[in-house]
Amino acid sequence: MSRTVLVTGASSGIGRATAAALAGRGYQVLGTSRDPRSLPAEHRVANVEYLALDLASPESIDALGDRLTGVDILVNNAGESQSGPFEELPADALHRLFQVNVLGPVRLAQLALPGMRERGYGRVVMVGSMLASFPLAYRSSYVATKAALKGFSNGARHEFSPFGVWLTTVEPGSINTGISERRTKYIAADSPHRHDFETMLAALDRNERAGVSPERVAATIVKAIEAARPKPRYAVGSNAPLVFALRRVLPATLIERFVHRKHNLAR
Repeated sequence: MSRTVLVTGASSGIGRATAAALAGRGYQVLGTSRDPRSLPAEHRVANVEYLALDLASPESIDALGDRLTGVDILVNNAGESQSGPFEELPADALHRLFQVNVLGPVRLAQLALPGMRERGYGRVVMVGSMLASFPLAYRSSYVATKAALKGFSNGARHEFSPFGVWLTTVEPGSINTGISERRTKYIAADSPHRHDFETMLAALDRNERAGVSPERVAATIVKAIEAARPKPRYAVGSNAPLVFALRRVLPATLIERFVHRKHNLAR
């Protein structure tokens, strides 16, 4: 039976790799982009229908309502990566980040879930981040949005699993997607945090350049989709099996120091 999938942010990185993997497995794939009409040919995936979606706009999200009613699988991948000292994050930037990373994906799921429930089958995959489990300095806003997304997924899966509909979160670690070039940054010119902030960013960019490929994350997303009973969380990259095992047995303060040192921060 052919299933219809909607993958947000399907023009680059994890979203593009996921759309390609699913199309190659025979799924009917809808991919979103802020402006599909201007999408270069090299960013398009064969056999994927591209739809316009701007997660910063509730109107743009609701305009997809009719298409979402027939979607069997929703991969909420699109989002913004943001960095900055906690005390210097602008209010408007925080509002936009939560709209794009949390409220937008949640609304998409709300529009898709009734159809999934009625048909007795569905999958919603939230693409989160391992930072939700291993928070990092100067990434507090991004960490908060990914933790919120995981919270919605973990809670709602109990509501929908009796109907054959499963929500799950895929948490990538360091992934080589080029996202470092698109990350939004907020820091005052005279910030007392500047040295540590720039140190963290340099380490973050280095780790991402050495990270696993988007195709490996896409394979994990496919695994979650095709599982008979998807797990609440799948983690991939950054030695995920080892670090999550250590997190269960080591003191939280020791894990904090490990994360800090991985990003060249002394704490």
